[in-house]
Amino acid sequence: MAAPKNTSRKNTKKARTPQQRMAARRARLRAQGLRPIQHWVPDLRNPRILAEIRREAAMLPRHPEDAAINDWLDAIRDPDDWS
Repeated sequence: MAAPKNTSRKNTKKARTPQQRMAARRARLRAQGLRPIQHWVPDLRNPRILAEIRREAAMLPRHPEDAAINDWLDAIRDPDDWS
C-alpha cells in the first residue's frame, strides 16, 4: 500500500491584504481597457422613495402630451428585441 500523498501546498507567496488584491484586480481590469465608475440608483427599500416613484408614475397619464409620447414610443420600439 502506497503512502498517502501530501496534498497540502506550502504557499510560497506572501499573503496579500484585501487592499493589495483589489489594487491588482483594478490593474487587470484597466489593462483590459476598462475604467471604474460608480452608479447611484434610487433605494427601492426606502418607503419614501417608493412613495415618490408612485406619485410621479400616477402623474404620467395626465401629461398633456401623453398620447403623442406613447405614439412615439410605439413607433421606435422593437418588440422583437425584448426576447
